[in-house]
Amino acid sequence: MTLCFLGLDFGMNDFSITTVKAYARRLLRILVLATLAAVPLALYAADAGSKVVADTAYYDWQVQDYEIREPLGGLVGVPERGARIASDQHAGNCYACHVLPLAADEFYGDLGPPLAGIASRQSVGMIRLHVVDQTRFNPETVMPGYYRRFEQLNRVAEKFRGRTYLTAQQVEDVVAWLATLRAEPSP
Repeated sequence: MTLCFLGLDFGMNDFSITTVKAYARRLLRILVLATLAAVPLALYAADAGSKVVADTAYYDWQVQDYEIREPLGGLVGVPERGARIASDQHAGNCYACHVLPLAADEFYGDLGPPLAGIASRQSVGMIRLHVVDQTRFNPETVMPGYYRRFEQLNRVAEKFRGRTYLTAQQVEDVVAWLATLRAEPSP
């Protein structure tokens, strides 16, 4: 079997092609993770025209039985805004690692589990904890803690210190949207 690349013909067997594809997928994952680490997500608002999110109060949260049962700051999430935040590359950017039940996008990631049907598998409190601080479930995770205490964040540029990736309202919006995802995708 041959692989044509920029008009050049390289003789490659099936094993070589499979190996190249595997390395390409790994490279894509590394690039996605590097992008996530480099983008200061807290600076962007998915539902506002401005680029900078105003400083907002930090609401403390408590974990009980792998759940954050109470909404952050007593805020009520709006599912429509949550879907926009989840799909916005400058906010939640959930597409980078998860397959989402939104409009087709060829750049879905596969590092995290698919999110379709998440509400039928987990409580709203568990979903909230996953969004707020995934390290409570998996200390080795690459998923950002979107509302971790900013004192726990490492290597944060001076101008971003004291901020979370998402505001409490944005977290609650994403949680409200994820809580609507009850049906598993059709095969």
